[in-house]
Amino acid sequence: MAEEQWCSIPSEDVFSLFNSHPDGLSREEAEKRLARDGYNEVESKKEHGPVYRFLRQFASPLIYLLLIAAAITFFLELYVDTIVILFVVLANAVIGFIQEGKAQHALESLSKLLVPEARVLRGGMSMVLQSRELVVGDIVLLEAGDRVPADMRLFYTKNLRADESILTGESVPVEKSTDAIATGCASFGDQKNISFAGTLISQGQGRGIVVATGSATQIGRISEFIRESKEISTPLLRKMAQMSVVLSVVIVVVAALTLGIGLLRGLETIEIFMASVSLAVAAIPEGLPAVITISMAIGVNRMAARNTIIRTVPAVETLGSATVICTDKTGTLTKNQMTVTQVYAAGKLYEVTGAGYDPVGEFLLNGAQVDPLADRTLTETLKAGVLCNDASFRGEDNIDGDPTEGALLISGLKAGKFYLPRVDIVPFEPEERYMATLHENEDGSKVIYVKGSPEKILQLCVSQFDGESTGPLDIQGVTQASEQMASDALRVLGMAYRQVPAELDRIEPEDVKDLVFLGLQGMMDPPRDGVTEAVQQCKTAGIRVIMITGDHLSTAYAIATKIGIETEGGLSGKDIELMSDEQLRQYLRSVSVFARTSPEDKLRIVKLLKGMGEVVAVTGDGINDAPALKTADIGISMGITGTEVAKEASNVVLADDNFSSIVAAIEEGRDVYSKIQKILLWTLPTNGGQGLSIVVAVLMGLTLPLVPLQVLWLNTVTAVGLGVPITMEPKERGILRRPPRPPKEPILTRLIKRRIVFVSLLIVAGAYFNFFMKLDPSGENLDAARTVALNTIMFFQIFFLFNSKSLYDYVYRDLFSNKFMLLGIAIVLFLQLLITYEPTMNSVFSTAPILPADWLNILLVSSTVFFLIEFEKYLQKKGYIS
Repeated sequence: MAEEQWCSIPSEDVFSLFNSHPDGLSREEAEKRLARDGYNEVESKKEHGPVYRFLRQFASPLIYLLLIAAAITFFLELYVDTIVILFVVLANAVIGFIQEGKAQHALESLSKLLVPEARVLRGGMSMVLQSRELVVGDIVLLEAGDRVPADMRLFYTKNLRADESILTGESVPVEKSTDAIATGCASFGDQKNISFAGTLISQGQGRGIVVATGSATQIGRISEFIRESKEISTPLLRKMAQMSVVLSVVIVVVAALTLGIGLLRGLETIEIFMASVSLAVAAIPEGLPAVITISMAIGVNRMAARNTIIRTVPAVETLGSATVICTDKTGTLTKNQMTVTQVYAAGKLYEVTGAGYDPVGEFLLNGAQVDPLADRTLTETLKAGVLCNDASFRGEDNIDGDPTEGALLISGLKAGKFYLPRVDIVPFEPEERYMATLHENEDGSKVIYVKGSPEKILQLCVSQFDGESTGPLDIQGVTQASEQMASDALRVLGMAYRQVPAELDRIEPEDVKDLVFLGLQGMMDPPRDGVTEAVQQCKTAGIRVIMITGDHLSTAYAIATKIGIETEGGLSGKDIELMSDEQLRQYLRSVSVFARTSPEDKLRIVKLLKGMGEVVAVTGDGINDAPALKTADIGISMGITGTEVAKEASNVVLADDNFSSIVAAIEEGRDVYSKIQKILLWTLPTNGGQGLSIVVAVLMGLTLPLVPLQVLWLNTVTAVGLGVPITMEPKERGILRRPPRPPKEPILTRLIKRRIVFVSLLIVAGAYFNFFMKLDPSGENLDAARTVALNTIMFFQIFFLFNSKSLYDYVYRDLFSNKFMLLGIAIVLFLQLLITYEPTMNSVFSTAPILPADWLNILLVSSTVFFLIEFEKYLQKKGYIS
């Protein structure tokens, strides 16, 4: 039987259901049940060891191809080539191993929440047991400060409150009761008579009968969800894997065809085999994995500077591809600090500015600032909230105590300081719905201040203070004001007082009567600064924001409306449970507010959104969020309020728990993806050009324009000197004004593919043109001709690098904006001069010095790529090509 059913059963019936008793099980019966059911523990998930995780880094078609190339070059005694290739492969594997996220410690974090000990009644005697020894039917004693050891149905409570934020994400302690609940037990927040394992008792005392232990508890069920949630590959990893497969197949097929055609043409076996190896080495972008990793690592650092900590490197890009953000409300969209925003006193409604626990704000009446101390009724209403209060202000936006009382304390401090010595107290009781305190005035007289629900306060009042004297109680006016505040999703409390004799030193509930009504204070957890603007930025960027919260639907809808989340109404967890997947899928197209949700609801919403083709980012801070965080394309946990379970299940941690930081991270993510596309746009045509030049030589029976070592030199020098600086390129303008790229869009778009083919052909044509312009008919200056071809390809890459600063926009304005790129070009040019004119380098790389006229020819030919690509951008902007 589930908690949803236990909460609707009277507590006395639960005893009979479990053959238990208020004095507890007998020791014999408890031992019998323990022997039958075993110790209650949440199972751990067996993880692969570090060796497996390291070897997994080599599971890529591109890496396989590089390893084959390394083996071939080794057997051909091309040891320099072998060492360079293996270094690239090993470096990539080490980086991947170190950065591999999702360390799979979520279940270990869950186990830390299982209480080591619990106070239990057995046979009428109180004893302390290991919580793992608890059995269903045990009676557990609870008091303030205890962490609940198992799910239990409460049958006795005294002012009992529990902090269930690890399950619900809501910070306000929940009042617990013993009454059976006939309906509405679907969500955690509705199950007032159930205490959940892992939650914390913040106030009062209670007793409960254990109804679930270990894996059967809510925490245990969540651990099952985590265990069942598969590791989700990011969109970039999926696209890179697909591209690697295609690239590898193309390279192998072309190399094999080249070998076959060469043999058919009667070429020497060794010569044509070397040509085929040169082709493979030329076409494989050895530095590509490392440069992409560097690009993402730079993105990680930039995000950290904007309060976003990336736990898994590929997540840095995935954020940029998000089409939907499913976000918590409390602490993410809101400050998680209850704040009084309205005060009703003597028929007037005052607005209170300021947010959170900062005692700075103004009081406005009809939009005009007023002195709160000039209106005695307002002053007394604020004073009552401060004095009838157990919270304390610690400074620097911090309070000790209940968030609701903290809000009342701060609203009073915005007006001034109120203090009267407290003499006695009637503590808050859920059944009575009020709290009262007795104070001594400066003249020795005594006064009782009372706060509570508006309905209860009105019942206790007989008159109303108007600022000068007491008069008739305006029940209708107060009720209307209370209902209006509640309709704005405010939590409303009434304030009242009563003058009592000076000799009164103690107060009882019987003394709380014949009160004078003062006013109402309405409070809410206000939106964070900048959240409204961040939601608007999401709209501009084409990203939909969906709120999924454990709070009440009316509160969630009011906050959503206030910050600009577009939604056609809202759904509760109970509504979701009654829907089929198809029905919920239809609602997901227009509804963006979901309240009173369970972990199953959140997980189900995420799965359906992903099934609809969305790239889903999910935020969360509680244990209840862990399954959805792990299932989402990108899981985002809270760094301040987040549980360790949530952090371990996520890819990203927000250091400041602020939704606005997510938008900043999305901007960085889009920039990372844009740079990865630029890296591919620049790398693949240059590698393609080198490979194609060898294919042309074999097909046409021409002399190879480059030898294998020259090809490896080109790939290595340009990958570091020219490829890495792309990662330092400044962000393009308006990156957040673009819509998200379609989830199914390949990383190699039609534009990139077209440019790859065009630039590859241009490089081949230019390299062969200069090669044959330099080559003597006798072939005696073959090394010099190859040096010209080598430098021609290098300068093609340099000029095309400038084109690649933007896929779509002209680069004239920002031609020299990247200082790292200019430095990289300078280093590459210096190295090219070395390989061209230094004798040792000449002998190693089969190069030779060339004439100044050759350099002029190289520049004239290679610069054509820059002007042609910029012209292509012009044609694209004009709509002549797509």
